[in-house]
Amino acid sequence: MRPDRRLALAGITSLLGMAGTGLMPQPAMAQRRGGTLVLVVQPEPPTLGSYISTALPVGQVATKIYDGLLEYDFDLKPLPSLAESWTVSDGGRTVTFRLRSGVKFHDGQPFTSADVQFTVMEVLKKVHPRGINTFSEVTAIETPDPQTAIFRLTRPAPYMMMALSGYESPILPKHVFGQGDIRSHQNANSPVGTGPFRFVQWRRGEFVRLDRNPDYWKPGLPYLDRIVVRFIGDTGTRAAALEKGEAHVAGFGAVPYNDVRRLERLPNIRIETRGYEMLSPVVELMFNTRKPPFDNVRVRQAISFSIDRQFVIDNMWFGFGKPTNGPISSNFAPSGFYSADVMNYNVPDGVDRANRLLDEAGFPRRADGTRFEIVHDITPYGEEWRRFGEYTQQALARIGIKASLRYEDVATWLRRVYTDYDYDVSSNSLFNLADPVLGVHRAFHSRFIRPGTVFVNGVRWSDPRADELMDQATIEPDPRKRAELYTEIQKIVVAAAPLAWTHEINYATVLDRRYRDVIVSPLGLFGSFDRAWRE
Repeated sequence: MRPDRRLALAGITSLLGMAGTGLMPQPAMAQRRGGTLVLVVQPEPPTLGSYISTALPVGQVATKIYDGLLEYDFDLKPLPSLAESWTVSDGGRTVTFRLRSGVKFHDGQPFTSADVQFTVMEVLKKVHPRGINTFSEVTAIETPDPQTAIFRLTRPAPYMMMALSGYESPILPKHVFGQGDIRSHQNANSPVGTGPFRFVQWRRGEFVRLDRNPDYWKPGLPYLDRIVVRFIGDTGTRAAALEKGEAHVAGFGAVPYNDVRRLERLPNIRIETRGYEMLSPVVELMFNTRKPPFDNVRVRQAISFSIDRQFVIDNMWFGFGKPTNGPISSNFAPSGFYSADVMNYNVPDGVDRANRLLDEAGFPRRADGTRFEIVHDITPYGEEWRRFGEYTQQALARIGIKASLRYEDVATWLRRVYTDYDYDVSSNSLFNLADPVLGVHRAFHSRFIRPGTVFVNGVRWSDPRADELMDQATIEPDPRKRAELYTEIQKIVVAAAPLAWTHEINYATVLDRRYRDVIVSPLGLFGSFDRAWRE
């Protein structure tokens, strides 16, 4: 075993020791109190401020600290959380939430409607990457008493009710975050919430420690004494930690998919594919459409044709995926929002078509066989993304595009793509979420060209007709008419190819069999873990 692996495993073992006898083998018993769960997250989050970043590592940590107004079941139906009930009136333009009484923030201060008003109006509407869309119709929140929050909307926004989880819309304490610049707040990385676990420590490069909140508003919960979130750079060490029972949960590609296939054969491991229903991630290549040569639609289409989607799924994601041509996941087929009636880039003669398009675009091959050179920025989320970058480099070489690869830390990558727009092509995955208004519009509606806001329209593509159709779909109450609008939207966007969509990811969570009730909602690892327990 390499020294780095021994050191990493030793570090995990010492953390487990903090839980004392709670982690020693015990007879199986239902919902037993105590123990430490080690969650492997890769890469390390750039911040714990989930109100300003929706990056995968951030949400996996922060959702144990912050609650939302609602939770959701596997049928995507809303359930009470900090809001114990709600009513919709005035044709959908008024939503009244009755808030739970007796809830305290981790510093002992009471949770009230003032915190809801502050969070939505001053934080989520202004700086949350998706909140600027989710709450765009909310003009005011009235607080007639501490347990009532009345949302006033200019137009009905039924999609808003699908975005009120602790992951999507974390409720912040006004008395903590109401002072100072929310974008650089001192409590971003020492968060205070109402959730089942309290923030204790972040040792950079190693772990975040969260301890049980003894004053949690759900009686008897949580069961665990502690969650330790580990950051392990070496992929082999991550897999070994799970195999040996020194780490217990990992998902979102933290364990390479080839190791997932190996681990699923072990008796102490189970693989769970539930818990991603509210996310529906789609892998894409982003083009900087305002920078030559990607301001040319033929160039973008050529790259879309050059990708062998099934090869990518089989060899980079080891079968955990499904080919796609467009931005809306096939999970939306039952609602009619997904349409296959779009320009098809996944064809056997894709390379030939790509070469013809590049010739037509005015980029002939030079003497060395290349047409032009670019830099491909790889999303820094794990080994499959590195392999995808290497594959893309090879695929582009076949059509005369010389691509050099760049792999940076999460914070640098986010700034490069979404603030500075200093990139040519970047890989990424984007969640559809529970409604296209929440997860799809942000990728190419012109309203979401917002420098400094992450996971929105970083390609800076804009089309007035597509904007108009998305605006109509946002407020259309008739599901059939709404589906027709999304069919037309997809035709426009896929033909314009501001991104090259490759496949839908079927994420796999690796779980130690001793831990139960870890995945209990369609948000999976973005859940609070309040019901998780150890046999």
